[in-house]
Amino acid sequence: MPHHSTPLDLAFHALSDPTRRAVVSRLAEGEVPVSVLAEPFDMALPSFAQHLKVLEDCGLIASEKRGRSRWCRLVQARFDEAADWMLAERRRWTERLDRLEAYLDKTEEDDEGHGKPV
Repeated sequence: MPHHSTPLDLAFHALSDPTRRAVVSRLAEGEVPVSVLAEPFDMALPSFAQHLKVLEDCGLIASEKRGRSRWCRLVQARFDEAADWMLAERRRWTERLDRLEAYLDKTEEDDEGHGKPV
């Protein structure tokens, strides 16, 4: 089966890494220069920049050059797409579990109505 990456696949891949999730959490507070964003992480700036590239390539963040600094910000649309997918999945599984519960309740009632052998 060929590997096809959708924007949603790429977003979930990007969020699978704890460093990138921490970056997203920080950016949820507002846009910030890369130098400030990188401060809490114990890694070289080129390594940190690779994490930013993954986040930017999948559309979760955007960056722009301002003077001598590069600033990063979240892109809400990609998060909305992921949230919409998760909500649809949650609804689907809730409906399936509700149907299972109704079936089990009916089965239990049927068993009780016919009496059980002793």
